[in-house]
Amino acid sequence: MTIQPHEAEAARSLSGTLLFLGTGTSVGVPVVGCSCATCTSGDPRDDRTRTSVALGLPEGTLLVDTTPDLRRQLLRERIGRVHAILYTHDHVDHVYGLDDVRPICHRSGGPVPVYCEERVERRIRRAFDYAFEPVPAPGGGVPKVAFERIGTAPFDVLGARVTPLRLRHGVFDVLGFRFGNLAYCTDTNHIPDETWPLLAGLDTLILDCLRPERHPTHLSLDEALAVAARVAARRTLFVHMSHDLGHAAFSARLPAGVELAFDGLTIPLT
Repeated sequence: MTIQPHEAEAARSLSGTLLFLGTGTSVGVPVVGCSCATCTSGDPRDDRTRTSVALGLPEGTLLVDTTPDLRRQLLRERIGRVHAILYTHDHVDHVYGLDDVRPICHRSGGPVPVYCEERVERRIRRAFDYAFEPVPAPGGGVPKVAFERIGTAPFDVLGARVTPLRLRHGVFDVLGFRFGNLAYCTDTNHIPDETWPLLAGLDTLILDCLRPERHPTHLSLDEALAVAARVAARRTLFVHMSHDLGHAAFSARLPAGVELAFDGLTIPLT
């Protein structure tokens, strides 16, 4: 079969890697109407879509969260197939891009497995109620998903073992995830006692870091640095960053082994 040029350009393999689709806070960076130094920066690392990652696992691509920027993220990174979706929690900036998986569902010919807690499933069923009608209305299309309920017990997806990490996000219970020697912990300002042992022996820690000042639901820069020091991973990368953290200025202040992630950054899975 001859592959058309636009089809070839859309294909990208993420095998054995983690890709940062987005590294920004809930409003993204630049912020609408803001003219601060970060929002007007010419540094492409300061252009942050809403936080999400994609992982190239042994049996396919796993997407963690579906942000409102999902279409832009998938097009930018030439990702045409997603084999499963995993959710950290049910907030708008992590869920409301789900409708953008419609072309993926159409291409695969069936529903995409969605791994999430009950609260997230309830939110999805309310927000995308049209996708769950017994007889969908004619015209257009709907995202087709098959829910797989998870909690804090380890489970397997796409040939990899995933260990959920209970985190607190203000008053909300949310999840981070450990994949081998890498942990992904966005949207948190408190790590419960029972979760700390699950962060031992990490090679890579991906961690929430909103801004220099304290916040009621996210880690501040100093708090995130304290978590990074306690975990002592070889490499720590901050995500979910606001426009208060300009990439060049704050990168120069960070200790060895700690970095600000940026959209499009790819790191190996260990």
